[in-house]
Amino acid sequence: MKFSRTLIAISTLVTVNSYAQQGTSVSGVATSAKQNWSQGMAASVMGWWNDSLANKQAHWSYDMGVVLKGMEAMWRATGDATYYKYIQKSMDAWVNEDGTIRGYDPHEFNIDNVNDGKLLLTLYRATEKVKYKKAADLLRSQLQNHPRTKEGSFWHKKVYPWQVWLDGLYMGQPFYAEYAMLFGEDSAFNDITRQFAAIERHTRDPKTGLLYHGWDESKEQKWANKQTGNSPHFWGRALGWYGMALVDALDYFPANHPGRDTLINILNRFTKAVTKVQDAKTGLWYDIVDMPTTPKNYLEASASSMLVYTIAKGIRKGYLPTTYWANVKKGYDGILKTFVDKNANGEVELKGTVKVSGLGGNPYRDGSFEYYMGEPVIVNDWKGIGAYLLAGAEMENMPAELVGKGKTVTVDYYFNHEDKKELNGFKYPTHYTWNEMSNNGFSLLGDIFSSYGAQLSTLEAAPTAANLAKTDVYIICDPDGLKDNKNPNYVNEEHVKALTAWVQKGGVLVLMANDSANCDLVHFNKLANAFGINFSFRGRNFVQGNQYEMGAVPIPAGNEVFKQTKKVYLKEISILETKAPAKPLVKVDNDVIMATARLGKGAVFAVGDPWLYNEYTDGRKIPLEYENAKAAYELAKWLLQQGVKK
Repeated sequence: MKFSRTLIAISTLVTVNSYAQQGTSVSGVATSAKQNWSQGMAASVMGWWNDSLANKQAHWSYDMGVVLKGMEAMWRATGDATYYKYIQKSMDAWVNEDGTIRGYDPHEFNIDNVNDGKLLLTLYRATEKVKYKKAADLLRSQLQNHPRTKEGSFWHKKVYPWQVWLDGLYMGQPFYAEYAMLFGEDSAFNDITRQFAAIERHTRDPKTGLLYHGWDESKEQKWANKQTGNSPHFWGRALGWYGMALVDALDYFPANHPGRDTLINILNRFTKAVTKVQDAKTGLWYDIVDMPTTPKNYLEASASSMLVYTIAKGIRKGYLPTTYWANVKKGYDGILKTFVDKNANGEVELKGTVKVSGLGGNPYRDGSFEYYMGEPVIVNDWKGIGAYLLAGAEMENMPAELVGKGKTVTVDYYFNHEDKKELNGFKYPTHYTWNEMSNNGFSLLGDIFSSYGAQLSTLEAAPTAANLAKTDVYIICDPDGLKDNKNPNYVNEEHVKALTAWVQKGGVLVLMANDSANCDLVHFNKLANAFGINFSFRGRNFVQGNQYEMGAVPIPAGNEVFKQTKKVYLKEISILETKAPAKPLVKVDNDVIMATARLGKGAVFAVGDPWLYNEYTDGRKIPLEYENAKAAYELAKWLLQQGVKK
């Protein structure tokens, strides 16, 4: 596969689903309507290493995973599968069909080697191919046998006994947490919480709140303080690794696990400390963060990008107060001004990343200020590129407003309830669920709601006044009939009563049906009819094979909800019939495709297809001319702006 300079130019100038088209990024930093630097950076990477990142390295290496996590963030923010395909091709160069990993030796017990496993889990969740699961199992088995400190923290490497570096928390813990979430290892979250808390307890400086780069439990290393075991300095990228580890691991913690609050509290203490040493002039961070005036110290790109990503994501997810937006605005603006540029070929480059900084080893690294200043600073280092892509996904490629702040979006798992057996026998929810990244999941839609600052939840019980009071937007998609479930939960009059009352008080209801052959329309219409909407047994857009234009739905200018979207794709839909208080929103050939209704303080949106599931939004199947991902952003924003805040 070749990615030409033409692709670079196009990707640099055009934003696929980015709200940077509006002239403002999520951060509030002014951006050109034609320039998206992070997309340009990603395109440059795919141009330089145009088959895969495997062209650049000789062994399984953590920094490949940093770049690819950046690509994943770009994919999920834009719905452009170019990024996904690059991830898959890069990982396939290392993963054999039997799940073995070329160049990986688990007996090295190197925590860095676990980092790439995050992409294995992404690919497994998206494709459900067994080889990715088996490869991830290999890395999980390393953690099962990985040497630990006496209190239970993973050593950084077998060759660095009794040592924990902040870097290692990023390499191991988010993978560990995601694996545990997917395969039901609930006790792992206790272990993960202990490890985050332990390294903070040991390395946190009581005066500044900053964390030292590393800790030696044995206190035998020359770099280790003989009383505390800590290394001498607060290294910027180490802080960045730890911050990213916190916000990424939190993605997978169960909502009711006490460790969730522990990690959020750590993140808040951490953010308070690192923002105090943020450079007031540039918004950036120095390599040794608390010594800005010391000769030879310098502003560093990877640390600045990691910390911007950490804080921005923390705000979006509701872990951090919005008062920190000023810090991320200034930080990202500083990154663009100081580190991001174009070379003579028009390719986007990242300057200012220190190549490596470690502790101990041979030759010995003593952790002194002079040591850190002696490491080379280079252009287009993978760790810097990956960190910048993560920051850019947050700051340039997501919505400009947090209209969902303080709101909860709930997906139904009562009327649509299917279980799927995992390879190890563990059952997990499937079909239109937030966590499912394969074709039938709503993971990208969930990301879009989250990008506006909304919280996600799932309701497995019947809707009642009590449990509906906890949500602002409630989505019911494709309710089961006997074909889907031997004992389906049909919509009844009690459900209609509860939901109607909830909408009248300000709730926002989303009704997504399917064609009559694949959805229980009879009972579902009891609810829809309460709002003047009827899902008819008449269908349309019966697409044959890959003749996608048969599913095209044009969106005329001036639409109330879809202000920028021009064309979307829906397949095998139930045509709507409307009467007051409902009104058509999108029509094709006089057939109503989408409708809205107002009732009291609330609102209803209805469509005859589950059209925003991954298969039609993540770009892996549907051509980009069908703007389903852009439409999802616009619909999510509209839904979050309706009703009243609970």
